[in-house]
Amino acid sequence: MFLLIAVVGLFYVKWFPYYNRVFVAASQHAIGKSILMGTAASAPQPSWQAALDYAMAYGRAIWQAMVLGLLLGSAVQALIPPRWVARALGRNDFGSVLNGGLMSLPGMMCTCCAALAFWLGNTVLNLAALVFMGFVLGWQWTGLRLALGVPMVFGLDYAVNRMVTPAQAAASRAALAKLIEEDEPGTAFSRWIGILGRMTLRLVPEYVVLVLLLGAARAWLFPHIGPDIGNGMLWIAAFAVAGTLFVIPTAGEVPIIQAMLSLGMAAGPAGALLMTLPPVSVPSLAMLGRSFSWRVLAFVTIAVIAFGIVGGLIAAALF
Repeated sequence: MFLLIAVVGLFYVKWFPYYNRVFVAASQHAIGKSILMGTAASAPQPSWQAALDYAMAYGRAIWQAMVLGLLLGSAVQALIPPRWVARALGRNDFGSVLNGGLMSLPGMMCTCCAALAFWLGNTVLNLAALVFMGFVLGWQWTGLRLALGVPMVFGLDYAVNRMVTPAQAAASRAALAKLIEEDEPGTAFSRWIGILGRMTLRLVPEYVVLVLLLGAARAWLFPHIGPDIGNGMLWIAAFAVAGTLFVIPTAGEVPIIQAMLSLGMAAGPAGALLMTLPPVSVPSLAMLGRSFSWRVLAFVTIAVIAFGIVGGLIAAALF
């Protein structure tokens, strides 16, 4: 049942639509308008209408992926034995990080579907986004994303593993052993429906509120775009922070960066957005607040901003 949901769902929501969009990207060198500001030179001023417009546009882009993410997330908990998950992902070594990163590649999800290596790999190493990027922005941008994305996904996750204390590791193993030994009541299907309902009620309202707030705050995070935004360190750092906070649908960074470059913005801030828009956002951090400690989430956020600044500096120097 889990494999059926995963294969059919990913084919319908991700693989087949992206396969068709590759030909659009190759022939038109574009995959749509910037969800951030459309064809304008700046995002709309903060208002209820700006919040609603962005939430509606974002919702149309990701609702199918969100439904699939909830189905798969609940199915993992209800339909797959915990010991299988522990065997593949439960060790405190690079092998588990590698498995998580590789498992993320077929998902091609945005940051609403997450868990560290899986979270970052889904977004930064999204194969469809990398191909779109090459056809729309140029293959040098794909090379930059890969050059920094691989160490981001696997390096950060391994570093987080090293942050786990022996006491935390022992507590995690004890909790996992208890979960494996527990004989949960009901059938697998009834457990799945219960978990799905709880996840939906907890995550969806939180996600909608945060997307509305970020949609209203677009003009504060991304000021007027034009030739005056150059390769200075201040601009690169500012766009790295803004890109880390903002939320976009899968591959949304490609038309955003294309639109900004066409308006005369320098390559440095674009390089910062290339590395920070996809992996981390305020909604993803909020939804993972119950799964990871504030220390881990703070470390990942700061590290992503740092990768964005490095990406911006490289883009400024080379592109």
